[in-house]
Amino acid sequence: MKNEILSRIQKKFPLVAKPFKVIADELGISEDEVLEILQKEKSDGIIRQTSAIFDTKRLGYKSSLVAFKIREQNIDKAVEIINSHPGISHNYERNHDFNIWFTLGVPPTSELGLDKTVEIIAKLTEAEDYIMLPTLKLFKINVKLNTTGNDDKKEKVKKVVHSEIEMTPLHHKVVQLAQYDIEMISEPFANIIKEIDTDYDTFFNILQELQEAGIMRRFASILNHRKAGFNANAMVVWDIDENNGEAIGADAAAFSAVSHCYLRPKYANWPFNLFTMVHGKTTEETNSIIEDMAKEIPNKSHMPLYSSREFKKIRIEYFTPACSQWEEKHA
Repeated sequence: MKNEILSRIQKKFPLVAKPFKVIADELGISEDEVLEILQKEKSDGIIRQTSAIFDTKRLGYKSSLVAFKIREQNIDKAVEIINSHPGISHNYERNHDFNIWFTLGVPPTSELGLDKTVEIIAKLTEAEDYIMLPTLKLFKINVKLNTTGNDDKKEKVKKVVHSEIEMTPLHHKVVQLAQYDIEMISEPFANIIKEIDTDYDTFFNILQELQEAGIMRRFASILNHRKAGFNANAMVVWDIDENNGEAIGADAAAFSAVSHCYLRPKYANWPFNLFTMVHGKTTEETNSIIEDMAKEIPNKSHMPLYSSREFKKIRIEYFTPACSQWEEKHA
């Protein structure tokens, strides 16, 4: 039952006043039983966060994946410097000469901008080299770990047409509050409703508007991969034909074990332009999935980059003064 609940809250979290009651009714158990299971999974660190997941770009932020080449003896100091920037959401050591990989986002109000910020961080960390790998085409971003073991090998990735929306102060307030982790209690949105001074219908309607506009990707629980038993997660990079990039990327995204799939730029010192995050419980399982993918994805070469250390994995906090404070200190 636990795995069914974990699967459900990753895929489509009920946006109603009592979401856990909805899940309980679906599974034929009581709300208290669902909450007891989820509270334990939360306290054990299996559930990392349950909140709205927003599209950084559609909120006006500029972002990129960045790879640094850092000397081994400087890694700890470099990581401390990198992680001090509030726009760093993920930071890993990976098995490559480019050994430190992080994602960085800066708000539309940034005085420095993305490129200059990376330049400053590279100087502060004494990086020997670095490459910026912004998203050229997003095919998929949807982390859903197969906790039941029943998911199909392939899934259909829907193309979504987004509506236009005029962001009001109330929309911004909902974004500010819905980005944070909710409690595993019967009415987890009650505090947000109270702070905004509105009603449930208005709050959920705004979330629906944000999702239809592509500003909110989804509302869901994100699991701690390793604590959930998925200990072998690889960023697999592929050298593919740029002229057929869209078709090849779509084929790669269809694999259920792939949570993220992007086209990124190539460089003279970096020939890989398709990036896929592949999740498995063991290295053998993950490598087997990669082998299956390689049979279907036309590529000149590919390489799995496993993370040896996780230095940071959080959500960016949107619309806070933290970035401008960092810039004042380091500009």
